Amino acid sequence: MKYPAILSFEEVLAQLDRYDAIIDARTPAEFALDHLPGAINCPVLDDEQRIIVGTMYKQVNAFEAKKVGAAMVAKNIALHIETLFLDKPREWTPLIYCWRGGNRSGSMAHIFAKIGWPVVQLEGGYKAFRNHVNAALEVAPALAFQVICGTTGSGKSRLLEVLAAQGAQVLDLEQLAAHRGSVLGDLPSHPQPSQKAFESAIWDQLRRFDPALPVFVESESKKVGQLRVPAALMETMRASSCISLTLSRANRVRLLMEDYAHFTTDPSALNKQLDCLVTLHGREKITRWHALANSGQMEPLVEELLADHYDPAYLRSIDRNFTRFDEARLLELDDISPDAFAAAARQLHPGGPAE
Repeated sequence: MKYPAILSFEEVLAQLDRYDAIIDARTPAEFALDHLPGAINCPVLDDEQRIIVGTMYKQVNAFEAKKVGAAMVAKNIALHIETLFLDKPREWTPLIYCWRGGNRSGSMAHIFAKIGWPVVQLEGGYKAFRNHVNAALEVAPALAFQVICGTTGSGKSRLLEVLAAQGAQVLDLEQLAAHRGSVLGDLPSHPQPSQKAFESAIWDQLRRFDPALPVFVESESKKVGQLRVPAALMETMRASSCISLTLSRANRVRLLMEDYAHFTTDPSALNKQLDCLVTLHGREKITRWHALANSGQMEPLVEELLADHYDPAYLRSIDRNFTRFDEARLLELDDISPDAFAAAARQLHPGGPAE
């Protein structure tokens, strides 16, 4: 094969996990918005440089812009080689892409091929990848989902985490979305990814699952925080088999106190989120909840939130949205210890490790 080889995304997909490196040659800002799973960012032009070259194209002419841009590109590629790739052997095989598979990835691929590496350039670049992801997520996944249902604080996310550790197939949408899925679900110091990055992560997970084995997933709403779950996936989940996870109210309060400990040290942040519930519960009740938070009475506050907000909302939505919930398998937890979750996971995934 002549290098650099220019391959379509469909050709690349068959060996996507076998490349020694996936290199995104776009700017850091483009990379941060979304990128191919597992890619590293080696910009041939950084954000500021791209603006400089683009402005020269418009205000001066293409020739002058290309000269300035070429000097920047050459320096940046040289720096990447010196700092990241000098130790790579002759058989090292990188995949390189940019926005549309044009000059930026082409420049890096050309130099890498001259060195002697069997480099592959992605035809159509990130845009081709994005088109593939969009098309794939518009189709209902041919997977046997097991939807873990349960009221807020019943331990659904913890159970998914233990199932994954035991080797089960798990699609943890809240983990991918960096959000716990409720009005209080923001994770401190951990912003949500972009919608595109969320979808790319879902696509990457779905393509790895064995259709012959169940995939465990939580009974999410259409949105996890500010991010939308792809419609075809959501419809498939809602028509899938369910598992009803139950836990006593006292243990649910304990679990939520652990999972949302950051609010106990920052009641103002909690109160800001509670303000989102004014239209549902009225200012008088929200003011009462503010007072509980400010005075450190977190357990009574959590009790009231469960009784007055979360449990009624769950009961209203679960039967309506998950059509097979009435035939759900019942799974009861006695406490919130690691052993309790491990035992529950083994009931669902007998192929996991023994005690």
